[in-house]
Amino acid sequence: MQPLEQVRTTFRRILSGDEAGRPPWVEALAGPGDSGWFTPGSTIWQVNGSLATLVGGVRALLLQACHPLALAGVEQHSSYRDDPLGRLQRTNMFVTTTTFGQTPLAEQAIERVRTVHRSVVGTAINGQAYSAQDPRLLLWVHVGLVDSMLVAAQNFHPTPIDADEYVQQMAVVGLALGVLQPPMSETALKESLDSFSGELAGDDQARDVAQFLQSPGRALPIGAWAPYAVLSRAATDLLPTSAGALLGVPQRQPAHRAVNRTACRALLGTLQPILGKYSQATLLSYQRCGLTPPL
Repeated sequence: MQPLEQVRTTFRRILSGDEAGRPPWVEALAGPGDSGWFTPGSTIWQVNGSLATLVGGVRALLLQACHPLALAGVEQHSSYRDDPLGRLQRTNMFVTTTTFGQTPLAEQAIERVRTVHRSVVGTAINGQAYSAQDPRLLLWVHVGLVDSMLVAAQNFHPTPIDADEYVQQMAVVGLALGVLQPPMSETALKESLDSFSGELAGDDQARDVAQFLQSPGRALPIGAWAPYAVLSRAATDLLPTSAGALLGVPQRQPAHRAVNRTACRALLGTLQPILGKYSQATLLSYQRCGLTPPL
């Protein structure tokens, strides 16, 4: 296999579980139906179909670990340590399907998550009871994901994006999941994140999760170790200072952050022509709508 083809198949396998990037849930996007919850070419299509999500996804997981109850739910009910790629692919399937999928597929994706949430209950190590259906926890996970994808796009998307529109469109997904009053603007998003400051905490468990997310080692194919390290450094550099402190991630000096940002942009710029300007999901969704993606 040629080196470029090997890179292409490795990344597609990591993200989707399929070397061609077209597992059954992606192929389903080619089926007949409407354009889904969002119009082709909308901001959410641009952001969630871009390579910037590689950075945003890592940051979102790190940020989520700052909340003891959200962390307990992941630690006690997720197989991410034993099967991190499986969890990544399931998350990718959810985000992709709700962003690009026909309305029935998006609704099915929402119902699958809500079904899982019903069984995610327990007690955190601090003695607090938690439930994944708790509107406050749902809001934390939502704003952490939206903020992470937005910040990543603002730093690594090749063209400027409409931040307020992205927040509003992601709110559609949040409402469907049961989030009450999700933020509808970038300003409201930051205010919502700030409102959690008194609920966040750092402990050995949170720092252990952060360490794993920064260096998953054998959980990834060897060929992905170096690229993932670049993505991970960029993601941790984008964390709020307070979150980094809770997770035991020291804030790097501005010069080091600039080097990491440049390295990440170079990596994504190298990957883009190898993987293609548009993901397979994006291409199939444009085709379903009878449209050609912009050049």
